[in-house]
Amino acid sequence: MKKKTIIRLSITLIVIAALALWINSRWSAWFHNEAELPYAPQSEPGRVLLTFGDENELSRNISWQYDSIVVPSHVELVDTLSKDTIQIDAQGEIFQSRSGKAAYYVAKLRTLQPDRYYTYRVCNEGKTSSWYSFRTYNQSTRNDYSFMYVGDVQDSINGKANHFFREALQRHPDTEFFVFGGDLTERPTEQRWEETYRGLDSIGQHYPVITVTGNHEYLKYIIRKLERRFSLVFSYYLDSMVGENQVYTLKYNDMQIFCLDSNREFFYLWTQKKWLEEQLKKSNARWKIVVLHHPLYSIKGSMNNLFQRTMFNPLVEEYGVDLVLQGHEHAYARMTAHGENGEAQAPVYTVSHCSPKNYYIEFDKRFDKFGTGSRYYQQIRVHGDTLTMNAYDATTNDLYDAVDIIKDKTGKSRLEDRGKEIPEALIFHSNGGKKEEAFQKRIDEYKQRKGIQ
Repeated sequence: MKKKTIIRLSITLIVIAALALWINSRWSAWFHNEAELPYAPQSEPGRVLLTFGDENELSRNISWQYDSIVVPSHVELVDTLSKDTIQIDAQGEIFQSRSGKAAYYVAKLRTLQPDRYYTYRVCNEGKTSSWYSFRTYNQSTRNDYSFMYVGDVQDSINGKANHFFREALQRHPDTEFFVFGGDLTERPTEQRWEETYRGLDSIGQHYPVITVTGNHEYLKYIIRKLERRFSLVFSYYLDSMVGENQVYTLKYNDMQIFCLDSNREFFYLWTQKKWLEEQLKKSNARWKIVVLHHPLYSIKGSMNNLFQRTMFNPLVEEYGVDLVLQGHEHAYARMTAHGENGEAQAPVYTVSHCSPKNYYIEFDKRFDKFGTGSRYYQQIRVHGDTLTMNAYDATTNDLYDAVDIIKDKTGKSRLEDRGKEIPEALIFHSNGGKKEEAFQKRIDEYKQRKGIQ
């Protein structure tokens, strides 16, 4: 055998061996699914969740679980102003997971009136849940409204998410609804869903909730699989999904929110691109917000999420999206676009999370601000001609970042960066490993670049 042939064969074998080792090291991350322990269904009507519906800002859906067979079920709804009580029938469906089955119910509320206070409970075969309540928007304050955005939660069992949410609501009692950026649950198992409901307790029954899908909601296969129970819980997707794409849009006063499923393979993203363009073209909302799990501009490497950026970012720029809310990368970051003269302008891109996990990020020069080592949430407020994004450290409720997008009558916007006056907190304690040391070096270099003490 010639020497050159031996060299080529040796190189080929080395490359194959290296590739095999790399695949082996990543196999669990790509394809291992957390085991789901056997479980029994709810013996009483429970796991009640209030979401928006798929019609308008006054539509609501209520989902819950009870037993493992479908029985006649309904919601009792009381208008506390008129004292009228109405009964809304629910649709039930049995979902079989990997280790058990349960009956899921959805009732659609479509005759709600503005500026009302409603109480409700869910009913199955003479069994009822506790009474809950919610308000619809106040017409006299339609020029001033707000919602809370929370990135990845993925709380550990008996975690702190519920505490953080309650604290945030005490600070922001005018919150009208919640938006989550995916990975609301750690994994698609009964035990993890139980923790998610515990995290939303006393919140998800009173404030409408919407969420996009995150990668942790999916089962890992060559082509990822989203269990149907996700849509049975967040039931607006039962009406809004396009094929197998979990897409949804909410029109709320002069704002419109567009929810995407960034976890899918590129051929699904193409379908979502067409859907998003269609929705943006016909939108007459003054304020446009896109929500997706994977950041269009990653803080973990400039080559990450290229499919998502290629598919969606041109539409974000072309159709005047004001704010892009994202998660997935377990840190805080904010990036603003800039005009020809360098002036800051919309769209504003944020990455955020409220999880006990923190990731090692990179400090891309395109970003204006970073935060590491803590948990965060954002309060989005519309007041007249201004959309304000305030980011808070969830552990202290201290203001961490603040941006105002001010829009004139022609639709032209300008941006005021109030966050640049708030110090950046880059919290990290190295254990001495190579990755930790590399991350600490990146932090030190970033601090030197920004003049942070």
